[in-house]
Amino acid sequence: MLTGSISGAAKLLHVSQPAVSRLISYTEQRLGLSLFERIKGRLYPTPEARRLFTEVNVVYQGVQRVNEVADDLIENRMGHLRIACSPNLGQSLIPRAIALFYERFPDVRIILHTLLPSILLQAVITQQVDLGIAFMQETHPNVQIRPIHENRIVAALPVGHPLAERETLHVRDLVDQPFIGYGSDIPFGQLVRKMFLDADCPLRIKTEVQQAHVACALVQAGVGIALIDELTIGGPAWSNMVVRPVEPVIAAPVSVIHAVLEPLSRTAQAFIATLEAMRTEL
Repeated sequence: MLTGSISGAAKLLHVSQPAVSRLISYTEQRLGLSLFERIKGRLYPTPEARRLFTEVNVVYQGVQRVNEVADDLIENRMGHLRIACSPNLGQSLIPRAIALFYERFPDVRIILHTLLPSILLQAVITQQVDLGIAFMQETHPNVQIRPIHENRIVAALPVGHPLAERETLHVRDLVDQPFIGYGSDIPFGQLVRKMFLDADCPLRIKTEVQQAHVACALVQAGVGIALIDELTIGGPAWSNMVVRPVEPVIAAPVSVIHAVLEPLSRTAQAFIATLEAMRTEL
């Protein structure tokens, strides 16, 4: 029907001309209809063949669309990915990861939510998002947690602060300083409290915040000293601020969290691979 001849059909299908003739004959027998008439050595489709061809073409196009969608899924050329991350990672790690991911998969649509860790965990469990990326102390039997970065804690000080002259600080050095801390209901805040407790030092918070990048902004303004994770420090360019290692060394590991009971899509697996590939850079 498309080529107008048996020889043309044979070339299109990469088969022999007798094979096409046999297939036409077989189809006519099965249908009980004559599909082509030979006039002066050429085949002409009957009205019945033209009517059938209209329907067959719709089916054929549908099959082609299935093939195209399958190819798109294989190559991650379509679909979307729902990600949730903690607010500080939304200003540091995740923008870089998304930029790298788009270099390979520019057609994927990413929906990014910044959520507090407790809300983020629930979003993963209830499958409101495909992946969560955060510092996570809580665990749940329905989620899998994959660590991707150690993420050590460091001290951030205003430029010109006397302690900035030291190469390394100890937690005890921060006791009598105006300290910018975090709420006890925040995982990072719990980790900071543990640092002071393990060092047998009192924790006196002068200014309490909920997010590490807000603590950075306060340090930048000269309000005081804060303990920050190194990924947040590596985000926006923080001026008027210096960073020093802290002893004892402790980390706030960043992990990828996803539901155990729901298989990961190829797109989600590719994004995790992007994060893991960034380990050297981090």
